[in-house]
Amino acid sequence: MSAPPPQRLAGTVAAITGGGSGIGAAIAERFAAEGASVAILDRDRQAGRGVAERVGGRFVECDVADEASVADAFAELASSPPSVLVNNAGIAHVGTLASTGPEDFDRVMRVNVRGAYLCSRAALPAMLERGAGVILNLASVASKLGIPDRLAYTTSKGAVYAMTLSVARDYVDKGVRCNCLCPARVHTPFVDNYLKQNYPGREEEMFAKLAATQPIGRMAEPGEIAALAAYLCSGEAAFVTGAAFDIDGGFTLLK
Repeated sequence: MSAPPPQRLAGTVAAITGGGSGIGAAIAERFAAEGASVAILDRDRQAGRGVAERVGGRFVECDVADEASVADAFAELASSPPSVLVNNAGIAHVGTLASTGPEDFDRVMRVNVRGAYLCSRAALPAMLERGAGVILNLASVASKLGIPDRLAYTTSKGAVYAMTLSVARDYVDKGVRCNCLCPARVHTPFVDNYLKQNYPGREEEMFAKLAATQPIGRMAEPGEIAALAAYLCSGEAAFVTGAAFDIDGGFTLLK
């Protein structure tokens, strides 16, 4: 029997955007297991409520790209404002500069960049008043590398990385830490749905090819990302800010 996780987040209130599935759901589960009170912010009511019920947290409907929706969500959390914010919500898009239309580009930037900005800005006042807080952004190996056929996604994650550095710099002396995670491919429902839609009948073959792009020989599991997130949002990482953590199975070693 494995040992229970440490209670590093006891007394913490954590808001997790896009917490209804994939990496966000895994982070919610890990944070709750480590003692945090968790709020799931998601557009998907059914998925978000399901995770919230599973971890004993609360669900707040929120479209991170919409300013009014974010304001309403954080107003709902005002009685117990989050001391930790995980900006996990994000979308992807396949396309090069030539094949990515302005609408697709703007859609990715609105969710991945504007969403992180709006939620961070909404969470910040309570953190500053408390003199303590943690913002953790989900960036990507694409933040630092050119990923083929991912113009909009790569651009957005590069912006998230730069935003992390800027926030960390501005609030380093005010008790607010800001870091980001840079995962390579993670096996989530998004991957499975992508393969089903784009490679019907070849899912297993293409999954193996995607997994092989990580030198370690497989994709990450969401729980592995969540474990690192828990450390970075805990007091054990009190000296860590403005950092970008590669969690990529050696992907960046070959670039």
